[in-house]
Amino acid sequence: MEETTVVIVGGGPSGLAISACLKQYSISHIVLEKEDCNVSLWRKHAYDRVNLHLAKEFCELPLMSYPPSYPTFPSKSCFLEYVDRYVERFEISPRYCRTVESATYDEGEQMWKIEAKAMVKEGDMEKVVDEVYRAKYVVIATGENSEGYIPNVVGLDTFSGQILHSKHYKSGSIFASKEVLVVGCGNSGMEIAYDLQISGAKTSILMRNPVI
Repeated sequence: MEETTVVIVGGGPSGLAISACLKQYSISHIVLEKEDCNVSLWRKHAYDRVNLHLAKEFCELPLMSYPPSYPTFPSKSCFLEYVDRYVERFEISPRYCRTVESATYDEGEQMWKIEAKAMVKEGDMEKVVDEVYRAKYVVIATGENSEGYIPNVVGLDTFSGQILHSKHYKSGSIFASKEVLVVGCGNSGMEIAYDLQISGAKTSILMRNPVI
């Protein structure tokens, strides 16, 4: 069992930002991330042409601004470069491949007990190891968009075409000349629809309300 002041669950932008801020006050902490990298939503699931939807001045992580050379709406590659510099500058070292199973609070000791499964390598083999942490505080920084949701629409189970959540969308190039319906007109829906259109797909958009 390992003891620390704060356990941060999640190595995305919020988890990294909290780690950087805690370091300014020399507060001991551990970042647990289930994937094998930080900001995994951006590295593994963001589509190729994604840009920040807000100006960079409103999307900075604490204590470090974007380089002046970056465009107003940084691209995916710019954002990841910025995150890499952030992690290096503040010497943030998340513990990767850690899946938190439970967090229970002991009222008597006023401490949290966090149980996690860790995927570790032994030579050429991988195995799962149980880990236990004790902390005064737990921060849940797992994000609101980490899991894709496809609603239960009547007839969807008999649809013969491909059904793809935006989480798994990468590029419109594979949909050239195909008919594609984009359900939803939020930031992702509109940007994906545009990407499909310029890639040669026959694109339609279905929206719930008449106002975008």
